[in-house]
Amino acid sequence: QVQLVESGGGLVQAGGSLRLSCAASGRTFSSDIMGWFRQAPGKGREFVAGISASDIATYLADSVKGRFTISRDSAKNMVYLQMNSLKPEDTAVYYCAANTRMYSSGWRRGVGYDYWGQGTQVTVSS
Repeated sequence: QVQLVESGGGLVQAGGSLRLSCAASGRTFSSDIMGWFRQAPGKGREFVAGISASDIATYLADSVKGRFTISRDSAKNMVYLQMNSLKPEDTAVYYCAANTRMYSSGWRRGVGYDYWGQGTQVTVSS
């Protein structure tokens, strides 16, 4: 069974840091684009970050650029989101996702992600 499981969420003070992890199983994700999405209360889903299968290219949304970093360890089927300088507006449920398309022109726009984790809550206090 294909499964993505997020961990590392929790409560943190503004200005603090948090590292989210996504453990993938059920298939080899080394050839897949991986990404992180989030959904804040009362808002739609937002594409936060993506990383190419080759680990050459990454994308970060303007709202998190300079503060967040996406990385992966393909040998372990893991993807990470390092979040620094957290703000209250970063509060959301964060989802790990995989883009299994051979070619995805829209991966930097959050298009083509077809496997999803259950999400992990991140709460940033002011």
